[in-house]
Amino acid sequence: MPLRKTEPLVSTIYDRCRVCYTCVRECPAKAIRIAGGQAQVIPDSCIGCGNCVRVCSQNAKRVRNNIPEIERLLESDDLVAAIVAPSFAAEFPDMAHTRLVGMIRALGFSFVHEVGFGADLVARRMRQLLDAPGGERYISTACPAVFGYVKRYHPELLDDLAPVVSPMIATARVLREMHGPDIRIIFIGPCISKKIEAESEEVDGEVDEVLTFSELRGMFESHGIAPGAVTPRDFNPPHAGRGSLFPVGRGLLEAAGIEEDLVDGKVVSANGKATFIDAVMEFSTGDVEARFLDVLCCDGCIMGPGMTTGAPPFRRRSLISRYARDIIGRRDEAAWADAMKRFADINLNRRFIPFDQRVPPPPEEKIREVLGTIGKFRREDELNCGACGYDTCREHAAAIIRGHAEEEMCLPYSIEQLHSTIRELNVSNRRLDETREALIQSEKMASMGQLAAGIAHEVNNPLGVVLMYAHLLKDAADRPSQMTDDLKMIVDHADRAKKIVSGLLHFARQNKVFLKPVDVRTLVEECLKPLRLPGNVRAETEHRGEDPVADLDRDQILQVLNNLVHNAVAAMPAGGVLAVRTERSGDRVRFRISDTGVGIPRENLQKIFEPFFTTRQIGRGTGLGLAIAYGIVKMHRGDIRVESNADPSQGPTGSTFIIDLPARAPEAETVDRTVSALPDEGIQAA
Repeated sequence: MPLRKTEPLVSTIYDRCRVCYTCVRECPAKAIRIAGGQAQVIPDSCIGCGNCVRVCSQNAKRVRNNIPEIERLLESDDLVAAIVAPSFAAEFPDMAHTRLVGMIRALGFSFVHEVGFGADLVARRMRQLLDAPGGERYISTACPAVFGYVKRYHPELLDDLAPVVSPMIATARVLREMHGPDIRIIFIGPCISKKIEAESEEVDGEVDEVLTFSELRGMFESHGIAPGAVTPRDFNPPHAGRGSLFPVGRGLLEAAGIEEDLVDGKVVSANGKATFIDAVMEFSTGDVEARFLDVLCCDGCIMGPGMTTGAPPFRRRSLISRYARDIIGRRDEAAWADAMKRFADINLNRRFIPFDQRVPPPPEEKIREVLGTIGKFRREDELNCGACGYDTCREHAAAIIRGHAEEEMCLPYSIEQLHSTIRELNVSNRRLDETREALIQSEKMASMGQLAAGIAHEVNNPLGVVLMYAHLLKDAADRPSQMTDDLKMIVDHADRAKKIVSGLLHFARQNKVFLKPVDVRTLVEECLKPLRLPGNVRAETEHRGEDPVADLDRDQILQVLNNLVHNAVAAMPAGGVLAVRTERSGDRVRFRISDTGVGIPRENLQKIFEPFFTTRQIGRGTGLGLAIAYGIVKMHRGDIRVESNADPSQGPTGSTFIIDLPARAPEAETVDRTVSALPDEGIQAA
């Protein structure tokens, strides 16, 4: 069905589109494609009903503007007539129709006629068809969106479409007979589908342009035309009769004098998006036995997308009825009858060319495959909630296959994806927090290492002198006395200071790990064998995994284990259980050293790996053991963390240190790394 204009009737303003799928939901032809998160109208599938324009709260749908072409026609030397749809009474309720006609004439129109008279002619022709013998069945053709839908999606019903032009075309043919074939005709009304009808092949050239009421108001504003500044003028004859009722539901039946007898059932009237489709489909299958199906795509033309009034539907209907009563009461009925007689033989016939836009349904297995991608594996999963804009999940799946929809349009699927994303973000945030803590810890360790190295080197030499002379004096004393006791105290404290300095140097210097295959079970036995446990402490060991061999620096890991085991024993002054467990899982080996002691207070958990931090009494610990253990584990590219509870009200007290190490060396057999190197993972405490 070629059109005169290549620009689509309805397009999307992408900056405004929020992809709410309301337009998809309200489109009876499902002529909306969602691609790249944007709604796009499919021109060939669009029937011009304008539902997408009317329901879009963001005003993201733009109707093609014909004003520039109309302005050029008005500036030309041609006679230009305006034919006005009878729904104008609902659009301009605050002014007399004579003021409106005067304003339209002020734009430059030579004539202003009522489409209501064309509706009178169409109503009479429809009555003649129904009164003719033969019992033919008909679908009304006053609404271009309705017969546009039939042409595209039910072309098998084309023979059932009443072969009668719409009131717009009927009025245009009357004007050409009155004023000659060269007159230019502009239709003004509430319907954007009239633009498609005027450009269609079947009636091409009969109406030159179509102007909606909203566009007409725009022209009034741009030309500065106000009601009070024009001379009132009446419509040019012939004037309308009951055809003025066409814009409301059953208006055609009223104008034609056809009764919708519910008992007889020969006439059925249906208005609105969902109702007209159901009526057409049931008419197609024979479920509707009526001879005449009177259908409008909107709830009457008074609800067309080209209207700008915010009045409710029944108020609009009342305005149409009031205008019809007014003109029928005031105008010359004999003149109307003469006009109807004059144009009794005017050709009102038309044909309908199929424009089939149906596509075969996708294979069932393809639909099931698409449904599976959006989490619908069983019939129970197909909620048919309609949030995507389609009535059923299967229709949505078919639209995805055709490229008209996207998986993200499914609200339950999108919500589940959102929950999954939130869970992943929570994991990422937790890892980021752990990494941040590890970076802080590493910076502390690096700074403390530099400080420790400087202090140790400066203190070590004078400390050695003090220790040497203290030993000499102690050895020179020939008998026990107060002096020898004092010298012994000096020696003991100097020895302790030397051990602290030695620990500082060990902590600060760059160490190497010499990775060799080590049996972790044997390593645990070597750690526990020389251990002298108090009588109230019991040791347990447990080993999991088939392969106990890992690439480790035996001496340094043994030092770590010794430190943790001694700390565990010290944490159980009242006795308890010391548990050492190993586990090999994949390419990782894990040590777990647990005690049932007093536990570590929560406020200390983040400090235990810091140099010089200790909870022991003065003289009982240096606070370097865990810091050194941390450095050794990090040199192995491993992780060390602690889980502890010091509050009996929260459950059993105790601590568990967990060491997680690679089981295989990633580099050469000997790997040179520094203690202050940044760790791969952070210290975790629970």
